[in-house]
Amino acid sequence: MSAPRYLVDSNVLLRFFTGEPPSLFQAAKAFIESAEKGAFTLAVPALVVAETAFTLESFYKPPRGDVAKALVECFKTPGIPLLERNRVLQALGRVQESGVHFVDAYLAAVAKETSMPVATFDRDFGRFKDVEHFEPKA
Repeated sequence: MSAPRYLVDSNVLLRFFTGEPPSLFQAAKAFIESAEKGAFTLAVPALVVAETAFTLESFYKPPRGDVAKALVECFKTPGIPLLERNRVLQALGRVQESGVHFVDAYLAAVAKETSMPVATFDRDFGRFKDVEHFEPKA
């Protein structure tokens, strides 16, 4: 019989990364350590990664690259697989390289993978030389 799988919400990851509040940190840490030991698997959707990254960046204010690095390290754990793994890891790599928000990096990863240009008013897309983008006009 295979180990159970659970989708994990960003609030569990946030408690784990921030250590706050201590009681929830302990619960999140024990839960994640159990997944690391193979008791069960935690599936992490891209949207949860986005919410986690955004909350860490906006509330706790570490550099985006540091947030991306911590997330990559967490998701290297066998018991915590990412849904859309390649796309999310590519996006986190783009965050580390360019310092853009995760959602923009994720959109760039999708654009690269699908060969679709991105319609955006965001100038950050100029940092991605491998992704076609344009600004909609009236």
